[in-house]
Amino acid sequence: MGAVEFDGPPERWTALLPSYADMAFALGGGQTLGIQGHKRYATEAYDELPGIEYDESEIRDLNQQGIDKELFYEMDADVHFMEPNQLIHWYDWDRSDVDEIASNVGPFFGNFGRRRSDEWHDYRYYDLYEAFDLMADVFQERERYEAFVDLHETMLETVEQRLPPADQRPNAMLVYPADEPPTEFYPYRFDDGGISTKQWRDLRLNDALAAEDVGHYTGDGGTIDMETVLEVDPEILLVRGQEGASESAFRESIIEPMQDDPVASELQAVQTEAVYNAGYLDQGPIINFYQTERAAKDIYPDAFADATLFDRERVAEIVTGEF
Repeated sequence: MGAVEFDGPPERWTALLPSYADMAFALGGGQTLGIQGHKRYATEAYDELPGIEYDESEIRDLNQQGIDKELFYEMDADVHFMEPNQLIHWYDWDRSDVDEIASNVGPFFGNFGRRRSDEWHDYRYYDLYEAFDLMADVFQERERYEAFVDLHETMLETVEQRLPPADQRPNAMLVYPADEPPTEFYPYRFDDGGISTKQWRDLRLNDALAAEDVGHYTGDGGTIDMETVLEVDPEILLVRGQEGASESAFRESIIEPMQDDPVASELQAVQTEAVYNAGYLDQGPIINFYQTERAAKDIYPDAFADATLFDRERVAEIVTGEF
């Protein structure tokens, strides 16, 4: 990115990935002008915050079979919270397009941190709170950031206190269906260090793929079939791609077809109904609280049934500045 200077906190801004939209919202910056795609943004987490309003209808969907450069002129944002190389490698922009928008509209500020397996990303990655720290500098909201850091540390302490011993933690497999009903999957590893797998690392799940000769999804294909999943036979199967699906919709589209499949039905996770919605790939601090609490209650119900990992009232106070 190089040096990026701002005259003051941005009033009009846009993100591409929900991770940065969530960070800016958490810092009191309001809502993004645009987003990669609405269905991948866990705005239902905001619905649980008392006194917080969020109007999704005001947000542009940026990815409509590609990202049109003209949208950036229409939004007229002070800053674009997104990784320029992501636009180049995913959406066929070239460097001149990036330079044009940066010069004529507003600078870019971001680093793709969802996963750490793309070959084009051969420079420094930032974890969630490292990126959030830099976003706090942009918005000049150091106190809000520190309040979230304290809340995050409290959440991790609660997790540590309630987790079962290491030898009682299940092995789990994280996948994204390549088709539906699911017969092939993109595999993901917990230890890639990316933002999208933070909750699974924090909950100390044992990665069922750690000892297997199965790769990690890199954005350019590479699926495994149901027979391979059965060879691994995880105790827990975490299925992505269902984002905001209701419990009944998830059961209808994922669990029931697997129960009816002659191979999938042999999986212990299917037989014990330990197949869970893995949620959203992108998360800032608020969505991470929301997803970590849901994951903990799914996987460790006895330990976390009465736990509060997502302190909704406190988060709302920080967002509104009443803390």
